[in-house]
Amino acid sequence: MVSTFRQNLRNELDFQGLTVKELSARTGIPKSTLDCYLGSRATMPPADAAVLIAKSLHVTVEYLVTGTETPPGNNVPQEQSKMLREIMAALFKLNRPALCYTHASIQAVLKTQDALLSQP
Repeated sequence: MVSTFRQNLRNELDFQGLTVKELSARTGIPKSTLDCYLGSRATMPPADAAVLIAKSLHVTVEYLVTGTETPPGNNVPQEQSKMLREIMAALFKLNRPALCYTHASIQAVLKTQDALLSQP
């Protein structure tokens, strides 16, 4: 089954817990225009609007159009890519203090991992 821009955009909004109104605020694209992309007629946006939408959702235009993502040189398995996107979505929902704490925790884990990997 081939996915459409409309389906992929709706899925991504749901995945990130965003409303059309919030996407409109992020992109500057009127809500009524975004509703046209998501409506039953599934209007396809012009390239510049698709780029704005993709950037604001932290995905590629290719993902929104095809439902798959294959950036050049990206060898991350699909399962890991999905997991990373879920982590990123969760991080975007954190408030600033929680995000700072999370950042510090990740840095500590990475330092520990580097130290363990460098041991003979």
